[in-house]
Amino acid sequence: MIKVLLFATLQEKVGASELSLEENAIKISDLKNRLIEEYDVQEFSNCLVAINEEYAGDNDIAESGDTIAFIPPVSGG
Repeated sequence: MIKVLLFATLQEKVGASELSLEENAIKISDLKNRLIEEYDVQEFSNCLVAINEEYAGDNDIAESGDTIAFIPPVSGG
C-alpha cells in the first residue's frame, strides 16, 4: 500500500486529506495522471511531490510502504 497525502486546495477538491493506493509501485507521472482522471483535478499536474519527505520528480517511483505528499503551488500576498 502507498499512502498519498493531500494539502490545501487538493484536499478540498478531492474531499480527503489522505488516500491509500493498493499498488506495489507507481511512477509519479502515472500517479498524477491517474488522480487527474479519477478526481478531475488538473492541479495535480502542477504540484511539487515528495516521497518519504524528499522531493521527487515525475520519473521517480514510489513503492509499497512509501508516503507521497502532493504540495500544490501557493500564492502569497
